[in-house]
Amino acid sequence: MYKRPAAPRAEHFLGKLRKSMATWWDGLAVCDYHGVEYTFGDLARKIERIHIAFEAVGIAKGDKITLCGKNSANWAVSFLSISSYEAVVVPLLADFLPEAVERLTDHSDSVVLFTDPELFEKLDMGRMPKLRYVVSLADFRPLWGADEKLTAAYASLDERFAAKFPGGFDASCVNYPTDNDGDLAVINYTSGSTGNPKGVMLRYECFSATIDFGQRYIPCSNDDNIVSMLPMGHIYGLTYEFLYPLMSGVTVYYLGKTPSPSLLLKAMAEVRPYIVITVPLVLEKVYKSSIKPVLGKWYMKVLTAIPGVNSVIYKKVGEKLQTAFGGRVREFVMGGAALNPEVEKCFRKIKLPYTVGYGMTEAAPLLAYEHPDLYAAGSCGKAVDCADVRIDSDDPEHVAGEIQAKGTNVCSGYYKYPEADSAVFTEDGYLHTGDLGTIDADGNIFIRGRSKSMILGPNGQNIYPEEVEAAVNQRQFVSESVVVDRAGKLVALVYLDADAIKKAGLDEEAVSDIPEQVRRGANRHLPAYSQIAKVEVVLQPFEKTPKMSIKRFLYK
Repeated sequence: MYKRPAAPRAEHFLGKLRKSMATWWDGLAVCDYHGVEYTFGDLARKIERIHIAFEAVGIAKGDKITLCGKNSANWAVSFLSISSYEAVVVPLLADFLPEAVERLTDHSDSVVLFTDPELFEKLDMGRMPKLRYVVSLADFRPLWGADEKLTAAYASLDERFAAKFPGGFDASCVNYPTDNDGDLAVINYTSGSTGNPKGVMLRYECFSATIDFGQRYIPCSNDDNIVSMLPMGHIYGLTYEFLYPLMSGVTVYYLGKTPSPSLLLKAMAEVRPYIVITVPLVLEKVYKSSIKPVLGKWYMKVLTAIPGVNSVIYKKVGEKLQTAFGGRVREFVMGGAALNPEVEKCFRKIKLPYTVGYGMTEAAPLLAYEHPDLYAAGSCGKAVDCADVRIDSDDPEHVAGEIQAKGTNVCSGYYKYPEADSAVFTEDGYLHTGDLGTIDADGNIFIRGRSKSMILGPNGQNIYPEEVEAAVNQRQFVSESVVVDRAGKLVALVYLDADAIKKAGLDEEAVSDIPEQVRRGANRHLPAYSQIAKVEVVLQPFEKTPKMSIKRFLYK
């Protein structure tokens, strides 16, 4: 079975950052879309100023510092400042409720909180007794302090900076630690807004390994731009829309909060990114709203049935989609969920350079990827070379088993949660992913479902709800679905596409017929043991995780 050659030893990502600063000192590094713009030199100065403030108030190596706010250039500055100081970054999602921010900040033992002023006003400092200071992500001013040290340090920051660098500050003054590969760098909470928090502990070498893989297999340069739209409080966005491109000199543009479709496409057209990193749901919506209506017209069906003519039409559709994203996208990389087979089939026809990867927070985050030219349809790529990925099955090619991984990019466990640690690794040190999959002779990994969501059929068959949902989601007027087991029968919960129904001009009676039409249509493509007994309509979109996976545990 094919495996990539073993990865070379990865250079420390802070060493790469230092080289990037020296090489592109005056080049743009991180920018807010139509807002502040920081060069690599600006980054270095701002990082040093924050270091000086940390020293003044006694922040020590290994101290925990929470970072919670919307995506922004200042968020990027804060992360790099904390990490290069050798404090531990605790990134939290900006849309966490204030109570969750308080709970996780306290659980992580954080002594400093960087946050947006709007969120700060909603927080109760009494619920975070270990916290010493709160800093504004808007302008780095102190928002609160258990004492006056930070306020005094901030007031004298210009003088302290000038005294430390009397000859001026340039690239030769930048010096970040690179001898701490095994030290804790980040605690990232994958859950914990309620119940037991699970803070994934990621070392510096975890990021160095995955960044190095990205640079070797998805090369980029200082001639490239990227639009960051995934939350940086999540490892997917943090690593692949920020750290990996920045270390190669790419300019990163932040859109702030989740943008509207019109703003997103406007930004794409202006920034002209070299890569779009997203979740399948986004491109599936583009397909349903822009591509399917065009190719679904009767005359287009006739034309696309004619050899020669169809290739011209598909090429034009692909070029139009590329133009909408700025015209310079070399790869559309999706992760977090499987791509709908109908959508994937269309993307193949229009020659969209897409690929689907696989990973998780515990792997910082990548476990599998393949270049679009080599990507096998339906797969999630091949195992990364900084990890050993295996299928726990006697016949990994044909019988699904749990996907397990061990490598430099894999976490050390969960912060202050030993009972989870003992369950997350096998006896020989492999990470339990909880995902089921197979792997073919060429090394392509195919996700078959979540071990926790697998349904046992009446005759012992393994039913993977994700595969049933793929058939449901192909039906007309279905936006998304969740398949559940109720008393031994499969029930599909569906959220309908109101815009599509409106465009079709359906009356109330026709809308009421949709569930049964969906059931019959999906069952024509499903084996007998996974037939759907009933379709129920839900009135609100399904709740999702930061990487846009449906929280299916809420819909049993």
